[in-house]
Amino acid sequence: QVQLVESGGGLVQAGGSLRLSCVASGIVFSFRRMGWYRQAPGKQRELVATITYGGSTNYADSVKGRFTISRDNAKNTVYLQMNSLKPGDTAVYYCNAENMRPGYPDYWGQGTQVTVSS
Repeated sequence: QVQLVESGGGLVQAGGSLRLSCVASGIVFSFRRMGWYRQAPGKQRELVATITYGGSTNYADSVKGRFTISRDNAKNTVYLQMNSLKPGDTAVYYCNAENMRPGYPDYWGQGTQVTVSS
């Protein structure tokens, strides 16, 4: 059974930092694209950042220069370092793992809440 378990969310003041972690089990972690998405109240889920097996990264324009995605294949873990947080970053953050079978949906974690106060 595939599981993605996020941790590290919480309440932080504007300008602060948080580090999210996502541990994957039940899948071959190393060869997958991994990512972080977020969903704010009343809004659609949106891409935050992705990272390929080889370490290539992609970021939403709104987080470039502030967030860093990384992965440790030996630990089946993907991270999201979030610096200079803004109230607009408040959302539930979800870990995403690419499904290697064409046409099948990706895997998702249960989400972790990030709240940034002004």
